[in-house]
Amino acid sequence: LSGCIHESKTIMSSSQEYAEYFDIVTQDSTTAIIVTYPSSQQVDTLRVNSPMARLICMSSSHVAALSAIGADKHIIAVSGLKYISDQDLKHNDVKDIGYDAALDYEAILELQPDLLVTYAVFGAEPAYVSKLRSLGVRTLVLHDHLEQHPLARTEYVRLFGALTGRMEVADSVYHDVRDRYLELSANVDRTTKVKVLINVPYGDAWYIPGREGYMSQLVRDAGGEILGAVPGESASSVVSLEQAYEYSLEADLWLNPGPCRTREELAAAHHMFPHFGPMAKGLPIYNNIRCVNEGGGNDFWESGAVRPDLILEDLISIMNHARGGEKADSLYYHVGL
Repeated sequence: LSGCIHESKTIMSSSQEYAEYFDIVTQDSTTAIIVTYPSSQQVDTLRVNSPMARLICMSSSHVAALSAIGADKHIIAVSGLKYISDQDLKHNDVKDIGYDAALDYEAILELQPDLLVTYAVFGAEPAYVSKLRSLGVRTLVLHDHLEQHPLARTEYVRLFGALTGRMEVADSVYHDVRDRYLELSANVDRTTKVKVLINVPYGDAWYIPGREGYMSQLVRDAGGEILGAVPGESASSVVSLEQAYEYSLEADLWLNPGPCRTREELAAAHHMFPHFGPMAKGLPIYNNIRCVNEGGGNDFWESGAVRPDLILEDLISIMNHARGGEKADSLYYHVGL
């Protein structure tokens, strides 16, 4: 097994169906995992000659991918154990090695991982990665959270299958989720699109995902459209409270209103919220917080990265309610307010 080889060249086209930022190339007994950086032409190549048995995961979505293919036993440490939703992992004597700017480098070295897998928030390599590599810790930076199609994020199970020698299982998991997702979307009622108000302000900024973004894709595949989503953009835009109020008057549904679990909590969160369309008209409001654990981690962002079919199934039921159907009660990640 060699470490990551950093190259700067034209980004290679991927053989994956949806994922843009990784590829897997196998030749003889060697598998090469090729990761491209969204923000530059940097390419990392990790060659795997034998399955890796000791992995450190900095992202809960990577934990979910390994768990989905039955390789969670290879996880020896994570970043932020209290936020992990996978209960089996918490019983496996997994260590917590801290966070980005406050990593426990001594603990990492003592654990002697085969590989530490992390992520780059904005697509650029985090500063701590250079230090890890200087200490001899093999480190791979992934960009699954920047993939915009839900099935692209699922496809990362194949990458972890390549790392752990479980490609056959990983392919099976991916194909099962992909086929179910596409079947669900194909049978959606698209005669009328449900107009969706999404989110609440974070600080002073109300973020709305671009029309090509991850949440917009999920909502669109479920038969809805996010109000204010900018066409041709994947990044979120910021709108004022006043603009969000205007959107709310058109909305059939309010989705993911922050941490609120009841309409009363939502009404108390801001003096304007009781006047927003879905609140004032008694229209459906749903939040993706059914699976928040005691530490504050949300399984929507953990296992949901691998199982967008379950998210889509929730959203289809929610859209049906917004069209006048029955309230969606049997949901996996969402709750009705």
